[in-house]
Amino acid sequence: MNNLAENKLLEINFQYSQSIIKHYAKSFYFAANFLPKERRLAAYAVYAFCRYADNVVDNPRDRSKEEIQNEVNNLKEELTLAFKYGESEHPALAAFIYVAKRYDIPIEYPMDLIDGVQMDIEKTRYNNFDELYDFAYKVASTVGLMMTCVMGFSDKIALVYAESLGIGMQITNILRDIQEDKNLGRIYLPLNELKQFSITENEINQEIFSSNFKELMKFQVAKARNYYSKSDLGIPLLNPESQFAISTASRIYSGILDKIEENNFNPFLGRVSLTYFEKVKILTTELAYNKLKRIF
Repeated sequence: MNNLAENKLLEINFQYSQSIIKHYAKSFYFAANFLPKERRLAAYAVYAFCRYADNVVDNPRDRSKEEIQNEVNNLKEELTLAFKYGESEHPALAAFIYVAKRYDIPIEYPMDLIDGVQMDIEKTRYNNFDELYDFAYKVASTVGLMMTCVMGFSDKIALVYAESLGIGMQITNILRDIQEDKNLGRIYLPLNELKQFSITENEINQEIFSSNFKELMKFQVAKARNYYSKSDLGIPLLNPESQFAISTASRIYSGILDKIEENNFNPFLGRVSLTYFEKVKILTTELAYNKLKRIF
């Protein structure tokens, strides 16, 4: 960001964005460290905006649904004005709008993201995967699409693969957070898929892990892995200097599925995550793979 030194306030906003991603998204922060500085700062700004929008709903404080809805609507209005004028005094938008203008991020992506987090105000069940896909696209794929704009790409089909990566990551989130989400009154697993495996909502609420539930989890893990596999096709289409960070982030995140499998697919044993050393192992593997690609 060439003119950051000329704009101390903007520099502070980027530092704030970095602190947000470091606190909330340790895996992505770990991978983003390997991006060139300009793209790394831009990635921080995109993530910080997305996290702010998500926290409006997921961290409601003592506010009513109506007050949260008003806050979401105000964010939409401020986003519209920020895109119109190219600036904002809103702390979550100041760095983001600078990046959005610099990397040609269309307003539809952040607006869809806000629509997605808005769904969590009222919607606590999904009848089928089509409904869940719409939610996952809005809250996760849009993040990938904005990041793809920042990373740079050689073919627009890279955006299709970025969408798949977002879906895979969101399914992973859902499987990791089944226990936490049900405590909040939310069940993201599609109801028709629960029925397919003869699982009732009460079994989830009572944390009953049966053989049927294990098969349901296997089905979901396989589905997520299919989306990760599809998204791999898009990595070579990214700017070469960005490929390593994105492939590492994808491997680290999909590693959560391995952790779920190690727990015998039981989501009620607590939230799983990768250790620092496991992340380093993935990092070194990806580094070696990228070196081999350059050789051959």
